[in-house]
Amino acid sequence: MKRIKSIVKAIGLVVALAITYGAPAEAQTSKGKVLVVMSGGHLLTLKDGKPYATGYYLNEVAVPLQALINAGYTPVFANPNGDTPSMDASSNVDKFFGGDSAKRFAALRLIDSLPGLRQPLKLSEVVGKTKEYAAIFVPGGHAPMIDLVSNKDLGAILRDFHETGRPTALICHGPMALISTLPDAARFDQALNSGDMAALPQLAHDFPYAGYRVAIFSKAEEQEIEAPQLGGPAPYYNDEAMTAAGANVQNAEPWHPNVVQDRELITGQQPFSDSAFADALLAKLAARGE
Repeated sequence: MKRIKSIVKAIGLVVALAITYGAPAEAQTSKGKVLVVMSGGHLLTLKDGKPYATGYYLNEVAVPLQALINAGYTPVFANPNGDTPSMDASSNVDKFFGGDSAKRFAALRLIDSLPGLRQPLKLSEVVGKTKEYAAIFVPGGHAPMIDLVSNKDLGAILRDFHETGRPTALICHGPMALISTLPDAARFDQALNSGDMAALPQLAHDFPYAGYRVAIFSKAEEQEIEAPQLGGPAPYYNDEAMTAAGANVQNAEPWHPNVVQDRELITGQQPFSDSAFADALLAKLAARGE
C-alpha cells in the first residue's frame, strides 16, 4: 500500500511540474510543419572564375527557425540531394546578432541541435506532398545561387505553395529560388551566369511571381562585399535578375532592415532583416489560422 501511495505521489509531482514548467518539447503538439529549403551548394563560381566558399547565413537560418519553434511549428529540412548544407563562415560573426556573442552562440547551439538539418530530405521526396506543410522558408547566403535557381523539383514545390496561397518566405539571396518556377529556369540561370542579360526577357514568360513586390539582396550591398568578402565580382546581381524575371523589386537603403509582403510572398532584403522577416512569417501563419 505504501508503495502504491508513493507511486501516486510521484505521478502527482510529475503532473504538477508539467503544469508549472510546461511539457517537454517532444510531448507538445505541433501547430504544423514548415518546409525549410536549404541549398546544398558549397562553392560559388565568381564572374572571374574564382571559387567562393559559401553556404547558408547563420542568423538567416537560426533567427526565423527559433521563432517558428518557439511558436510551436516543426521545421522539416530539404535540399536538392539530401546532403548536409554548409554554413558561410562570413556569417559566424557577432555583428549579425546585434553585436551579442551570446546570441550568436545560442544560434550555433540551435543549429547543432537539429539532426534534420544535417540529414535533410531530398526535394524530390517533397514533390507532390506539399499539403503536409503550412509554409515554406528559404534562407540566404550565396548558396541558393548555386543549386536552387534552376532546380525543377523546387520549382514544382513552390508552384504548389503559390497556387494554394500558403506562406512562402525567402530572405537575402534566398528569393533567387523563385526563378526555379520558370518554364525554362535552367536556360534563365545559364543566361544569368554568362552575362547574357538580353536573353532574359524572353526566358521570363509565365513567371508565377510576375508583378509581385519583393525584397532581395541588392547590387549596392553585393558590390560592397565583393572585394573584402567574396574576393572577386559576383556572377550577377540578384535584384537585376529578379527584375528581369518580372518581379517588382522594392529594396531599401543598403544594410537597412527591409521586409516586403505581397499576397503569400514574404521576402527580406539581407541579414539585418532577420527578426522582422521572422515576425512577418509568424503573422502570416497566424492570419491563416495555422
